[in-house]
Amino acid sequence: MAETEVLLEEVIDDHGRIRVVEVGPYRFLEFGEEVEQSCVFTQDPAWLEYDYNRAMLLGALCHPQPRRALFLGLGAGTLTQACLKWLPLEAVEALELRPAVPRLARQHLGLGEDPRLQIRIGDALELLDSAEPADLIFVDLYTDVGPSSAHLAWRFLENCQAKLNPGGWLMINQWSATDGKPLGAALLRGLFRHHYWECPVVEGNVILLVPASLEQELDQPETRRRARELTPQIGFDVESYLDNLRAAT
Repeated sequence: MAETEVLLEEVIDDHGRIRVVEVGPYRFLEFGEEVEQSCVFTQDPAWLEYDYNRAMLLGALCHPQPRRALFLGLGAGTLTQACLKWLPLEAVEALELRPAVPRLARQHLGLGEDPRLQIRIGDALELLDSAEPADLIFVDLYTDVGPSSAHLAWRFLENCQAKLNPGGWLMINQWSATDGKPLGAALLRGLFRHHYWECPVVEGNVILLVPASLEQELDQPETRRRARELTPQIGFDVESYLDNLRAAT
């Protein structure tokens, strides 16, 4: 028998509808006409249910010792909490467009209070300049109709990369085109000069792993070692996402 869906709260703001629903041991953050944005396992809000979140966490493991992270788009905060839990981060900044989202995440979706986490409300395109440089930057700016314009905005993505500290990594959750390549592949190849890696996932997205500079390479053996060490602690196989990794072509 299918689990009953329970509506916990609904909010209407300038950008449309936001819903939090519960189905069994899971809670979902939805935008618009019940478009699923985030999934939280209530027994462990740092558990990553989606493959694209797990692949973005893999991108974080490309860095040997990240201290500061920047999240563009908070959602339910599951990836943020996973990074706070499993990485040696000292400071985390999250930029979220919709004021209701952090409140709902804290009230219903298990986003905990952490002195390392600062959330600022506003458009990431406008707030990025005032953000602190980071070792890790995560771009996950989706609406109920798909990726925001920022996902294909040359200057914005260029500024994201420029915000990285030396040795840093930029992770972008991008839609996949019909050929399996990331949406806007030609623009991305030109912007990053073919020097990034792609990780396709089952949801149909492609996670981009972009280094801070052209001189910076991905150390796959070390990333694999860190992924292998983390896997038994986190409860799912992080290492397997490396097997899908491909260089941009």
